[in-house]
Amino acid sequence: MASSPISNLFLLLLSLLPFLPIFSASNVTLGSSLSANGNNSPWISPSVDFAFGFYQLNNTNTFLLAIWYANIPDKTIVWHANTTNPVQAGSNVELTASGLTLNDPNGQTIWTSQPNGTVSYGTMLDTGNFVLSDTKSNFVWESFSYPTDTILPTQILPLGGILYSKFSETNYSKGRFELHFTNGGNLELNPVAWPSELLYAPYYSSGTANSNSSESGFQLVFSQSADIYIVKGNGGVVQLSSWQNIVQISNSYYRATLDFDGVFREYTYAKTSVSGQNWSIVRRIPDNICMELMNPEVGSGACGFNSYCIANGGTPSCRCPPEYSFMDPNNNFGGCKPNFPQGCGVDDGTKKPEEVYDLKKIQGVNWPHGDYESLGPYNQTQCEQACLNDCLCDVAIFNGTTCWKKKLPLFDGRMEFGLAIIKVRKDGVLPSGSSRIPISNSKKGKQILLWSFGFVNVLLLVVISLILFSIRRKRSRKAEHDSSVPETNLHLFTFEELKEATEGFKDELGRGSFGIVYKGVLKFGSKKRVAVKKLDKSTQEGDKEFKAEVSAIGKTHHKNLVQLFGYCQEGPQRLLVYEFMSNGSLANFLFGLPRPDWYQRTQMALGIARGLVYLHEDCNAPIIHCDIKPENILIDENFTARISDFGLAKSLLLNQTRTHTGIRGTRGYVAPEWFKNVRVTVKVDVYSFGVMLLEIICCRNRVWQRSLGKKKRQYSQIGLTTAI
Repeated sequence: MASSPISNLFLLLLSLLPFLPIFSASNVTLGSSLSANGNNSPWISPSVDFAFGFYQLNNTNTFLLAIWYANIPDKTIVWHANTTNPVQAGSNVELTASGLTLNDPNGQTIWTSQPNGTVSYGTMLDTGNFVLSDTKSNFVWESFSYPTDTILPTQILPLGGILYSKFSETNYSKGRFELHFTNGGNLELNPVAWPSELLYAPYYSSGTANSNSSESGFQLVFSQSADIYIVKGNGGVVQLSSWQNIVQISNSYYRATLDFDGVFREYTYAKTSVSGQNWSIVRRIPDNICMELMNPEVGSGACGFNSYCIANGGTPSCRCPPEYSFMDPNNNFGGCKPNFPQGCGVDDGTKKPEEVYDLKKIQGVNWPHGDYESLGPYNQTQCEQACLNDCLCDVAIFNGTTCWKKKLPLFDGRMEFGLAIIKVRKDGVLPSGSSRIPISNSKKGKQILLWSFGFVNVLLLVVISLILFSIRRKRSRKAEHDSSVPETNLHLFTFEELKEATEGFKDELGRGSFGIVYKGVLKFGSKKRVAVKKLDKSTQEGDKEFKAEVSAIGKTHHKNLVQLFGYCQEGPQRLLVYEFMSNGSLANFLFGLPRPDWYQRTQMALGIARGLVYLHEDCNAPIIHCDIKPENILIDENFTARISDFGLAKSLLLNQTRTHTGIRGTRGYVAPEWFKNVRVTVKVDVYSFGVMLLEIICCRNRVWQRSLGKKKRQYSQIGLTTAI
């Protein structure tokens, strides 16, 4: 039996009872102060579970004004004053009617609590919340309202709430990750473009944003029973995940921390601790950050530039390629640098590439983004030689048939299919410009010059012969390669992997061009939700459409286009794997209930327009989509419009003068040019966009009518009638 909103609200109120003020604690009176000297007693909660005071860092003369677990050997910090650097010995904090004031040894104010009223006293509660109260015992400031990297049972993270990871295991300054409960109602994990505060795209999203505020996420709750969930505006509850065999809260401590490695983990620690006990992980988000944290455009990934990430039981560790070392020996997440000089060739020009470079190999490592050239079909020897002969190539990735060449810096490194070939300069061989060539005498110089002319002439003949031979060979094999799938840096799935991901192609999402789309979950790595498009049994036309999708979408990167993760080309099977769009299509969004507001419709129209501009003007090979309609516009969890279904899209060749022939599209959205003996340009997409724009404005679907006459058809689109 489904629970009613009233019962949900009742349960929520019960779970929030522990959030009410507790006044049994010993109060901290006005004028009380603490000093950072290593011997000062902190302000303790009644149960002695928590302490507020100066926490000494690693037996140094530096301290944090913090709250920590006081009753266990591992004095874990759960909150600290958000200062740029730790304070020095001799600093002090004082409680006055204006709140808490932290001063350095010279009396300079570093931090203040800034309460929203006059303070009468302070209290360290058993919940881990340090509060300042007025004369009526109302909270005018509390540490729970200003979390750092941790939340505790009975704590709420409201809309706009943020957790900041620390920089490293021992560095408590702001780090490379943030957890946001956005104003739109989503819980998101974002990488930070450190040392700036710019946020990159989220690598986790709860998907709880909704155009209807009552259905949207309202607050993140950490209940006293150690459950973490999102409460919606209507009182409904959305679980982040579930687990079994939870130790009762009365017997264990719990905390949830955004760790420095970007993983949001919930921990437990038995109060009846034994020697050597550590915090145990209850759950984590994401499960494998090495696979989740990827951005093909910006950022370094989970481990920094020129490194790769390995997930051991959900905990990432970072490694450097051979002959590379960590930029900061004390920070394995800060990226790697080569241990050899960079540059092309050598000064005397007499050494072969094999004499200048060694090739180091790592099996199962990949940097999936940032390749500047792909070659194939190649074998491993050809791939190695191609990188050796290319001055720009620092690393090559070989997957059995394709060779991807990359240059520094490398990013998004992780354990994955393929062989990484690392080009390393040999000891004692300096790059061009690093040494000086001895000056010859005149006679010796003339002899060298004559020999050089002869050598150059012979070399020129050899090169010309090789070029002519290569051209003839390519022409002879052109037909053979015409039917192959264009090389792109996408994941090549097996049919069995996709069959397992879709549970035998069970859950149909819809039908698109030349195939059916199924919902699936990848069974390896991040358990990512995907949409798998299974093309119809291969025909010549079907193969052409498959090639168009892989080549077109695989080379496009724009926030208003659906991303292609990979594909399958196994025997007659042709499948495409896209990112999953949780909010369905624009058609469902426009013509369902509730209707989107004007601001949302405006943003979606602008997003679609930006995506079309990218397809027509900005991508490497301009594309006509040919089938712009609401069903081919998908909505992601942030309500961003994404153009999808490139099954009918065609790259525009330069000699086509940006035109295309052959009627394509969906009736009602097809431009008049298709029916005339004229060249078709990118404007056919603009026409289709115009029809769709009317639908967006009016939130009404086009109406298709056909008269009973023999030769007359009448089409009515939102009140506009055209006789054909």
